[in-house]
Amino acid sequence: MAEGVHEEEVLGKAYDSRLMRRLLEYLRPYWRVTLFALVAILIYGVLQAIPPYLLKIEVDRYLDPTAHAQTPAFLARWLSPNPLMGIAQIAFLFYLPTVCLTFILEFIQSFAMQLVGQKVMYDLRKQLFAHLQRLQMSFFDRNPVGRLVTRVTTDVDVLNDLFASGVVAIFGDVFTLISIMVVMLKLNWKLALFTFSVLPLIVLTTMAFRKAVRDSYRRIRVAIARINAYLQEHITGMPVLQLFNREARSFEEFEGINRSHMEAYKDSILAYGLFYPTVELLGVIAVGIILYEGGGLALRGVVTVGTAIAFIQYSQRFFRPIQDMSDKYNLLQAAMASSERIFRLLDTPVAIADPPQPHALERPEGNVEFRNVNFAYRDDHRVIEDVSFILEPGETVAVVGHTGAGKTTLTNLLLRFYDVQEGRVLFDGADVRDLRLRDLRKNFAIVLQDPFLFSGTISSNIRLGGAWITDEQIREAARRVNLLEFIESLPGGFDEPVRERGSTLSVGQKQLLSFARALAFNPRILILDEATSSVDPETEHLLREGLRRLVENRTSLVIAHRLSTIQNASKIIVMHKGRVREVGTHQELLQNRGIYYKLYQLQYKDQDLVAARGPARAVSYAEVPSVAADSEPDLGGTAEE
Repeated sequence: MAEGVHEEEVLGKAYDSRLMRRLLEYLRPYWRVTLFALVAILIYGVLQAIPPYLLKIEVDRYLDPTAHAQTPAFLARWLSPNPLMGIAQIAFLFYLPTVCLTFILEFIQSFAMQLVGQKVMYDLRKQLFAHLQRLQMSFFDRNPVGRLVTRVTTDVDVLNDLFASGVVAIFGDVFTLISIMVVMLKLNWKLALFTFSVLPLIVLTTMAFRKAVRDSYRRIRVAIARINAYLQEHITGMPVLQLFNREARSFEEFEGINRSHMEAYKDSILAYGLFYPTVELLGVIAVGIILYEGGGLALRGVVTVGTAIAFIQYSQRFFRPIQDMSDKYNLLQAAMASSERIFRLLDTPVAIADPPQPHALERPEGNVEFRNVNFAYRDDHRVIEDVSFILEPGETVAVVGHTGAGKTTLTNLLLRFYDVQEGRVLFDGADVRDLRLRDLRKNFAIVLQDPFLFSGTISSNIRLGGAWITDEQIREAARRVNLLEFIESLPGGFDEPVRERGSTLSVGQKQLLSFARALAFNPRILILDEATSSVDPETEHLLREGLRRLVENRTSLVIAHRLSTIQNASKIIVMHKGRVREVGTHQELLQNRGIYYKLYQLQYKDQDLVAARGPARAVSYAEVPSVAADSEPDLGGTAEE
């Protein structure tokens, strides 16, 4: 968790041109809409300078008879000399249309960029998920699920905010400021400079605000990361938490993490609460300066009363974009941090991919060979070493050994979830690295010790997207693994909903469902990885006949702790400390009295029975009917070799 929290702390620069250029590439498909929104917001910025100027014309032309200000020619020809008629013309022909057009342009800009933001978010999430599906298993070994989910959800949402209300809106704020400054300087540059005199104070206030918000924002991100990690861990482990009466202790720990989040937000609220009133106060000070200096200039006849009134309105409009730009600074900073994390994920190279010129598999037979294979998940620790064996088509090969002997690693290499460092893994004589991943993996079905079910229905979990699998094949697969009676007892039958990870089913039922899935796909090569470890003895006995039919005429690789499930295997490979130590049939290995013999003794806990049968004679499973299956311990703790 600490590593994930530390990553969330890195905010990066407020603006990174390299990242911004890359982000703007996602706007390319929608450049017309973006350009339309940009034009709308630029026109909006210009229109912001018009209403105060119209008020100046109205005051100087009709309300202050002593003013000698000249009305612009393009307005004079439209305005009546009659004061009441002229005021009505300014109000309804110019002011009201300007305000309505401003509203329309702001709506167009906001709607267009919100739409673009959603489309960019849609594209980015598609790209992220597609990339995640192509990444090798070693990447997921190093990266927690919570962190990857955050990349696809929270970080993409931050970029949506940038596109929807940041990129184009910043141009609008800048253009509004420029428009107002130009008009103010044109009306009276001295009064404009007096108005701008508070800008240094606003700059200092904004810098202090940014620093405070940056710190509180970092702390908020850290607190949220801790809350997410704590919730994920404790909700997943709720049975253990309740069993050991840890509720009160966990609540205290969560209360501390939650309080740190609240304190960080309180600091952020304080910063915002001080910043906005401060800017408002400086704006009021600017108005006071205008009232004092503008009033004096008006009395001396240097400026008109309408000009002084227009400056008051301009000053109020001038400070509003400054506030907005300060907010957008924080948005831009968050977007840079999120984009850096997203692009770091997208730039993660796909180490296991299709070769440039793949070998074609026209009629796969199911021949598998491991030839002098060495592999290590980490460079300093080999998991398997110099492993060689062959699986002939139609042959059932079992692999046994204590936990950590490298059994499951063999299936990971065969399915090319990982690539070997030395040696070769061959499928029908071709190196698996020379085959398309899809061509290779479509020949396999695997049943794992910890079966995984997706949200959906019973039938969708058996079919798993295989449109060619008919309802009748699904039903037959369920019947052959003795699951049909249970499914038909459900209210929805095969359409019964399955919740996340199959939470409504027992472990044994989920494992039977995995068996039905493997049967329905009718693979050329079947891999059973501790597939019956969670099935009760009676169900396991019923499964054996189905398994016998399942492995017929196809290559099968069975990894087992329960030796009762592999007695009919064509050959058994015994692994110890990453090496192949023994190979033979069940009876041959018992006669050799090696590692397998000791595993057999340990599993049945009846060495006297074995000794009574004689050292020279092999003992078969059929000869020990009195041994209860539920007395079979797991081989996690084996005898020394």
